[in-house]
Amino acid sequence: MAEINTAATGRGQGGVRRKVLSTRVDMTPMVDLGFLLITFFMLATTLAAPKAMDLALPRNDGDSMQLADSKALTIMLGGNNRIAYYEGMGNDPARPPQVRHTSFAMHKGIGDVIRAKRRQVMERHGKNELMVLIKADSSANYRNMVDIMDEMLINDVPRYALVALTPAEQEMLR
Repeated sequence: MAEINTAATGRGQGGVRRKVLSTRVDMTPMVDLGFLLITFFMLATTLAAPKAMDLALPRNDGDSMQLADSKALTIMLGGNNRIAYYEGMGNDPARPPQVRHTSFAMHKGIGDVIRAKRRQVMERHGKNELMVLIKADSSANYRNMVDIMDEMLINDVPRYALVALTPAEQEMLR
């Protein structure tokens, strides 16, 4: 049993000793109440549900996703904060992509390019089916990768993929 005892000594006026009783407080009910409250709040609260990101994984049969060039935008990140982009997948050797360079600027930057391509896809297909392929060179820095992911969120791009650069694209980026 938990308790508090205080010693009782003291002198009154004129040096006469007076009798002071000790105070005894039983702490058991307060401790029980504390544990009851802790138990109640632990059981009554709802735990936060874990947040998970939806991933579009490749198919198990080995076929790659079929994506129309009209719905694709490829963004390549290079060293020294360089950004290059082209419309489409860039996998047709008969028609090599026309590579353009831009920056993360507020005006005429990569955000404007993404918005223009999204508008073009929505006008042509009737819904937001834009797919952005993000390809980073080994010399690209982490900040540029975070910035391009922020651009995907800001510009409402629901589908994007991180893809490895091909040797031909590495030459285009230089």
